[in-house]
Amino acid sequence: MTSPSPPPARSASWLSWLLLLLGTCGFTAIWVVLSLFNDAQNSWMAVLGALDVAWLLRLGRCPGGPRRMALAMAATVAIVAMANWGIIAAQLGAVLGLQPWESAVRLGPNLAWTVFQLANGAIDLAWCVAALVVAAFASR
Repeated sequence: MTSPSPPPARSASWLSWLLLLLGTCGFTAIWVVLSLFNDAQNSWMAVLGALDVAWLLRLGRCPGGPRRMALAMAATVAIVAMANWGIIAAQLGAVLGLQPWESAVRLGPNLAWTVFQLANGAIDLAWCVAALVVAAFASR
């Protein structure tokens, strides 16, 4: 009696990469819109973003292990960075009379970093660190 052979190892297909890209950008947009709606940073969204990324990687059949964990953590960092960039750009754009997308392309990294430090406190940074931990464990 032969035992069934394990399924062959699969690498991430182009569809899983597309799913991860769309999910990351989509979640970033949701976070920015929520922050503009209630005029707050909503850093707790980073944890939800990490869970979303881990779920999308599993849905896209990305093989488990350190590579998927690294992808989930990188996508979570991208969500946090892009969301904060969008929030800062929209807030500054409103003051300067620019649309958010106009302000986003004119916003420099030095100004973005300064406003990020002013807008985010210790609790916001704790949410971001917690999101990285959640991304690592949820995507194993």
